[in-house]
Amino acid sequence: MSDAKVPAAGVVESHVRAFFEGHSVEVVARGLGPDQSEAVPDLRILVVGPGPRSDSWAYVTAGCWDAMEKDGHGLEFVLTAHVRDQRFIDLMAVIAYYHCGGHQLDLEHSMPIGEPWVPGSACDHLLISLPYLHGPDLEHCPLPGGHARILWTLPVTAAEIEFRRREGHEALEQLFDDAEIVPTDPLRASVV
Repeated sequence: MSDAKVPAAGVVESHVRAFFEGHSVEVVARGLGPDQSEAVPDLRILVVGPGPRSDSWAYVTAGCWDAMEKDGHGLEFVLTAHVRDQRFIDLMAVIAYYHCGGHQLDLEHSMPIGEPWVPGSACDHLLISLPYLHGPDLEHCPLPGGHARILWTLPVTAAEIEFRRREGHEALEQLFDDAEIVPTDPLRASVV
C-alpha cells in the first residue's frame, strides 16, 4: 500500500465529520466474507444522524478509495434514508463490494439490489448520481495526492432504470424533478 493510500479512509471520515458538523457520526467497521474483505479490506460505514444539515440519516462508505484509487482519484458512496437501520449499513457494504469487486461503479451507473431497498418499496436498484441532497461540499473530498468523489446511491425502480437506458440519465433526473420525488421516501411511486 502506498503512503498516499494509508490515511485515505481516515481523511474521508474527517471530511464527512466536518461536513456534517453538529450531527452524530458513528463509525461501523463492516466485516465482509473472506472474498469481499479482500476486495475492500478496510471498509467502514459512517452512519450520520439527523442534524442541522439534514433531517435524514446518511450512510457513507470509507475504504473504497483505498481499494480502487487510480492516480490519486477514486470514489466513495452515500445513501440517504429516513431512519437508522442495519439494512442500510449492510447495503452500503454490498455497494462497496460491488464497486471494488469488479464492477467499478461511476456517475450515471446503476446496480440491482436484488430485493426492495426496504420491505414494500418498488425501488430495487440504485442509481449512481451527484449527491444533490448534500451538494458539492460533500462530493469533493481532498486527499493527499488526489481526491475522493462521494457519489449518491439513489434507490430507484426497475422501470426507472429501463427508462434511463432508453432516454438517458438527464431525462430520468428531469422526471424526478418534475415529480418532486422525496428520495428518502421508501414507498415513493415510480416516476415511469
